[in-house]
Amino acid sequence: MNKHPHCFLCKYCLPEWQTLIETKATIQQFKKGESIFKAGDSLHGFYFIHEGNVKIHKKWKNNKDLIIKFATAGDILGHRGLSDQKHPVSATALNRVKLCFVDTEFFETTLLVNHKLSYQMVLFFASELQKTEQSMYNMVQMDVKSRIALALLEITNTFGLDQDGFINSLLSRQDIASYAGTTYESLFKTLNDWKNKRIIELLDKRIKIIDTETLKKLTIE
Repeated sequence: MNKHPHCFLCKYCLPEWQTLIETKATIQQFKKGESIFKAGDSLHGFYFIHEGNVKIHKKWKNNKDLIIKFATAGDILGHRGLSDQKHPVSATALNRVKLCFVDTEFFETTLLVNHKLSYQMVLFFASELQKTEQSMYNMVQMDVKSRIALALLEITNTFGLDQDGFINSLLSRQDIASYAGTTYESLFKTLNDWKNKRIIELLDKRIKIIDTETLKKLTIE
């Protein structure tokens, strides 16, 4: 296994540790819709995304899914289960995903030896905590339209745009609704309202933001 430019583990480990990583790590691939792990599963190790996109989700009221975040190349999976050795969330591939997997024991040893990696993990956890706290605040304080506007802006930032200016991801409407913490019906109604007002453009499953400033204003009102 060669060092991958997007691998969090390889990026921050000592050069002399790379050979051991190649010996201990395994490359795993998942197809679109395939489960990487599910909430309640025992934690066996950590995943470092090389390619593809993953949704991190959990069941909430009425047994509906709440998407906590979207993970892309360079992100880590499995860290949320470190405290009690069980995954508190589920991870599902949104497209073809390539991951580097290392077991828990080796990763803990790696952290003890590679101080730069340990420091970056502290920063990563701090960032995750901050994002989680902000998400909880948004869920309580923002109305539905504001949450949908924020979701579209964050999805754009995560996945980027294609050559036609559409969000570079064919997320289902249900996934977008789950990420915004609302229902499919509310999302459908809001998107069509914004389409009629020329705030966004819809083409099949694709979404293009035309009036970014209007969406940004909704997120701060």
